[in-house]
Amino acid sequence: MSVPFDQMDGLIWFNGEFVDWKDAKVHVLTHGLHYGSSVFEGERAYGGEIFKMQEHNERLIESGRILGFTIPYSVEELNSACNELLARLGYKDAYVRPIAWRGSESMGIAAQKNKINVAIAIWQWPSYFDPEQRMKGIRLDIAEYCRPDPRTAPSKSKAAGLYMICTISKHAAEAKGYADALMLDWRGQIAEATGANVFFVKDGVIHSPTPDCFLDGITRRTIIELAKRRGYEVQVRAIRPEEMEGFSEAFLCGTAAEVTPIAEVGPYKFTPGEITRQLIDDYSAEVQPKRLAAE
Repeated sequence: MSVPFDQMDGLIWFNGEFVDWKDAKVHVLTHGLHYGSSVFEGERAYGGEIFKMQEHNERLIESGRILGFTIPYSVEELNSACNELLARLGYKDAYVRPIAWRGSESMGIAAQKNKINVAIAIWQWPSYFDPEQRMKGIRLDIAEYCRPDPRTAPSKSKAAGLYMICTISKHAAEAKGYADALMLDWRGQIAEATGANVFFVKDGVIHSPTPDCFLDGITRRTIIELAKRRGYEVQVRAIRPEEMEGFSEAFLCGTAAEVTPIAEVGPYKFTPGEITRQLIDDYSAEVQPKRLAAE
């Protein structure tokens, strides 16, 4: 984007109030900045309705619980704030980012008494990947860093700190000319991309890694539901990297990525095919407000 995010115009919902975008600030000694005590969500609005907002905001509260803090707003209050902010901004298609973090009341590892702050920002954000490149299939590197053993990190939480290795991996991939990176887990099995889940296709069957050390994405679950609705078999299982040699199609999915075909992962090649194209169409139809479909 041409304008830095801290200088954009608009409103942000900040601890229950609508404030000017430029005034939504935190102190440099905020605990969430120093120690990663922050959780967030990524949601999308289509035609003025936020897709699966309830599930996303439920996960936000659960992510906070996993990190040991209670978000001081109910799901219903968060839903209302998201909808009102979207209406005030006048957007129909937009990206929604709720975030919660420990404040600056004390500094140190322990911060049980720090205030839990919550904010929601909404902006217009097109496809996560370049649209022209996206339909050809994007190229992924294989990341150096792995998704950690869930005994060493709260992998069921959408915690900001867990994305540090994702940023490192995506930067390294882009420096080599790739669009993103595929991450393995600590066992050497395929996990996910840096901000999206991954699927593969072989002989008409869809394969997805078992989400036991990374988020079982809301979009991921939607894609599995859509695939089964079409009659496709979906196998959720451990997948070794060398199996990519035998897969014909591959694609990413996520709130930001939506459904994005993959052409390459390291040395492995794929051709966006019928199943990928069908799921792109089905997902597009699914996220549109039902009232529009009825018109």
